[in-house]
Order: sequence, then structure tokens, then C-alpha cells
Amino acid sequence: MKLTVPNILTLFRIALIPILVITFFLPFKGANLVAAVMFAIGAITDWLDGWIARRFGQMSAFGAFLDPVADKLTVTVTLFLLVQADPSMFMAVVCAVIVGREITISALREWMAVIGERSKVSVATLGKFKTILQMVAIVILLWRQPLMDVPKNHWLKAMPSLYEVGQGMLGIAAVLTIWSAVIYLKAAWPAIQRRELE
Repeated sequence: MKLTVPNILTLFRIALIPILVITFFLPFKGANLVAAVMFAIGAITDWLDGWIARRFGQMSAFGAFLDPVADKLTVTVTLFLLVQADPSMFMAVVCAVIVGREITISALREWMAVIGERSKVSVATLGKFKTILQMVAIVILLWRQPLMDVPKNHWLKAMPSLYEVGQGMLGIAAVLTIWSAVIYLKAAWPAIQRRELE
């Protein structure tokens, strides 16, 4: 197997996961910021490896397998960290919805590939928008710091904190993740019905 630049970037993203986990728990000032930056770097390399693969014709079967695995590992592990840091019902439910959807749609895509109809459940525009929103939300939630120090008597105190904005974005991403899952299931349903009749 020849390692291409996109594959190296994908492997780098996977190698970054344990470092991110360790950094998240390290008791030094700014560890949360470092963890947020590491996740952001991983998200950027996710876009970059796909662009390089398409632009320079470096697409491969290994890359097609490894890239979504790296994405799901990174997001799932990070969501677990966020729930550990904020074990509220909201965070638990939202993260469970996102992870549950990823498992379901991954299984659906694998089954559709087996029957030769993988293209019917390829990534849609809605899924891409959901991913961007989710990635930005996770960076904000990892950061866990206010955007600026605001005096107690300032009117901005009534505004939601940056962390609450991140929670809201992750909640919207969870809604979009359900919506996109319904779209994928509807696209796959005719194939499922055909298989049931065979």
C-alpha cells in the first residue's frame, strides 16, 4: 500500500485523538484552549485531505475507508469528553443522538455498498452543513471560556455565554443530524423493500 499525502493526513488525525484526550485532562492553564486548537487542526486536515485527494488524483480505497473512520472516531471520542466535563441531560441526549446517528448511517452505507447501491446514500449538502456546524460547536465547547471579560453590571451579561452558544449550535447540529438521517433512510428505503421481496 502506497501512503499518499491525504492518507498521511488522515493517519495524523487518528494519532491526534489520544493526544487530545490526554491534553483535555491535563491540569495546566490553557489545556482547554490547546485541546480546542488540536480539534480544529484535525477538522481542517479532514477538509484538506479530501481536497488534495480530489485535486491531485490521490484517491484510494484505503483512504475512502480510513477517512470516515477517522472522522467518526475523532467526533465520538470528543463528544464523550464533553459529556464527562458537562454531565447534563442536554449534553448527554444531544451527544447520544449524534453518535447514534453516525452508527446507524455508517451501517446503512455499508449495507448499501454490499448490494451495490452506495451512491444513493452518499454525503448530501445538508450533511456537510451539519458537519461544519458540529465541528465549530465542538471547538467552542472544548474551549470552555468566555469570549471576553464583561463587567457584572454590563448589559452584555444578559447575552448567552460563548459556551451556551456552542451548546445551541450542537443542539441544532443534532436536529440536522436526525433530518439528514431521515433523508438517507428515505433514499435507501426502495432498495430495502426490494431486498425484502427477493
